[in-house]
Amino acid sequence: MKRQPNRCPADACRWAGRFLIAGSLVLLALAATASAEITNIVITNVTSPAFNGASFGSVGQYEEVDGIAYGEVDPDDPRNEVIQDIKLAPRNARGKVEYHMDFNILRPIDLSKSNHTIIYDVVNRGNRELTVNLNVGVTTANPAGDGWLYKEGYLVVMSGWQADVLAGGGRLTFTAPVAHHHDGSSITGPVRQEYTQSAAAPSVFLAGSGGTATASIATATLDNSTATLTMRVLQDDPKVVIPRSQWAFADCSTTPFPGVPSTTHACVQGGFDTNHIFELVYTGIDPLVFGLGLASTRDFVSFLHHHHARNDGDNDADDVPNPLDGGVHWTVGHGESQSGRYLREFLGLGFNEDERGRRVFDGLNPERASNRISLNIRFAQPTRLSGTQHTEKQYPGPESPDTWEDENDRFAHVSGGQLDRCRKSHTCPKIFGTESSTEYWEAGMWANTVDADGDRDLDIPDNVRIYHWSSAQHGGSQPAVAPTKSSICEQFSNLNSYTYNFRALLGRLRAWVVSDREPPHSRYASLRNGELVPASHVNFPTIPGVTFVGNFNSRQVLDRGPKFSAKDDSGVMDEPPVVRFTYRELLPKVNEDGNEVDGVRSTQLRAPLGTYSGWNTRATGFGHPDLCDLTGQYIPFAIHKADRLASGDPRLSVEERYGSKAGYLAAVTQAIQDQLDEGLLLPADAVTILSQENARNIGIP
Repeated sequence: MKRQPNRCPADACRWAGRFLIAGSLVLLALAATASAEITNIVITNVTSPAFNGASFGSVGQYEEVDGIAYGEVDPDDPRNEVIQDIKLAPRNARGKVEYHMDFNILRPIDLSKSNHTIIYDVVNRGNRELTVNLNVGVTTANPAGDGWLYKEGYLVVMSGWQADVLAGGGRLTFTAPVAHHHDGSSITGPVRQEYTQSAAAPSVFLAGSGGTATASIATATLDNSTATLTMRVLQDDPKVVIPRSQWAFADCSTTPFPGVPSTTHACVQGGFDTNHIFELVYTGIDPLVFGLGLASTRDFVSFLHHHHARNDGDNDADDVPNPLDGGVHWTVGHGESQSGRYLREFLGLGFNEDERGRRVFDGLNPERASNRISLNIRFAQPTRLSGTQHTEKQYPGPESPDTWEDENDRFAHVSGGQLDRCRKSHTCPKIFGTESSTEYWEAGMWANTVDADGDRDLDIPDNVRIYHWSSAQHGGSQPAVAPTKSSICEQFSNLNSYTYNFRALLGRLRAWVVSDREPPHSRYASLRNGELVPASHVNFPTIPGVTFVGNFNSRQVLDRGPKFSAKDDSGVMDEPPVVRFTYRELLPKVNEDGNEVDGVRSTQLRAPLGTYSGWNTRATGFGHPDLCDLTGQYIPFAIHKADRLASGDPRLSVEERYGSKAGYLAAVTQAIQDQLDEGLLLPADAVTILSQENARNIGIP
């Protein structure tokens, strides 16, 4: 049911009449004071109750609020001066730089029944993550899934922050200004992009993997004489230059080469195939002030936490209504992958201190994010990966420091850690860094916990816990799903799900924030316990049909020019970068099955039915045998001993391990109990897991 908020019961939405929505949407005109960061809130839609009227335990029904938040920052405030090109952005009459963004809020209709905790879900390329991944069973027909987040009473908040995300598909967008030289002329500079195709195409968007969801950085000229397009099969192969007569800045999707001239497309004679990495270096024009997105998150979360509308009739910024007014006691930031890397950059650049010196997030969970996002650079391309073994290897993000504690990287000539700024301002949050196995194989996770020489474990600060999702892939997996295989990858994707462990730990993070109750100790591979080893010592078993050539994404020191700050992962980059040093690589140790022995081990890993790993090999025709980007694998055990002996599989069969289905369920029950004892599983989820495994067909009676 759709309704206007001023028609809801006064006890449930006592403040809602301040908003005007639907057919006669009214924009509140506000004269912002110097202390105001969010200058306007416009509600565009309220759905109440949400989720088809479902009720969630003692919390009751939820409602969904969509809107647009308008804000401005002072470019001369020291807290904002770190934003790349902020001094080159247009200013309003008050001397401020303006932005606006979409937002979405899910809140209990009776706000008093919430747990009074914002969980800010950093959208990934404009798309929500947390509500889909932690509420098990989300479908179009059942958008709440099992509703775990809502039963817990969280105030779920999302807002746009990525300035090149295009509207559509439910994406939340962010609008930032274009930077210009002080004389008003356009800024140009080098841009590098890679194109690794999952399907052959006659032409590509300059935005690459962003496609139609991401705005391309336009070329400053259609003349390709100053641009270079190369191709190679494997990441480490020499780059072969494609003659300029064989490619063009053009769209060939409907017109054969040389196509229709375009400042946002490139096409090549014969098309872009799936077996090559294509790399384009060209001159871009009119950079957006991407780093303003960091300030927008800071300002919006702080506004929701602290702002109380005065309604004194003078129509200034103090009158801006707050959709969560008085309901917020604590704030937790959560981001997955790209969004988790965003949170690490957010914290490292000092944005956890708002413009009044207050802490923004009390707790932070950068999930599957072993390094930072390259957002605060000129001509940023935040949709791109921060570098995997096959794709985008040299895109920034993994620069030192990747550590939470201060460390001296003598190879990069960088000293420090990601808590330096928040320590100085006394605004550091309590942090859970949760990482999958893929972060070790493709994103240099070892550098979070080990010194640059690779021979000494670093101390972990008291306000940080690190949890390694053992033998899990970057994208995770929903519980109790059937294995699937992409045409790009050699093996099935990894179906080892850590969702239930994740839910337990998220609750422990909130308890740490709210009541200072100590969470479980960190669990990750270390040198001291012998579970983090040189890449050459992984000793993955030889399994029939599985290609293992020992590939991994080596971490490098890359010289990006004098205007780029590696320590801040900010500035203006030269393209392409120059490799100055390659670090020693460390990876988690595996057992005789190829499963990792450290970290947070799920029920599936404690009672395995196969090998689960954070890497997968690319299939023939797709850059074989480089690694499949951010994808793990599942290699099932043989069912019977005779089957494995016939194939030469060294791993014990299901029959040899468990003897019967009852034997398997006994192992599952013990695994569940161990996780409950370790504080890594919720009792309700333990019941669900046992039911799921009872229903699983393991091939033996």
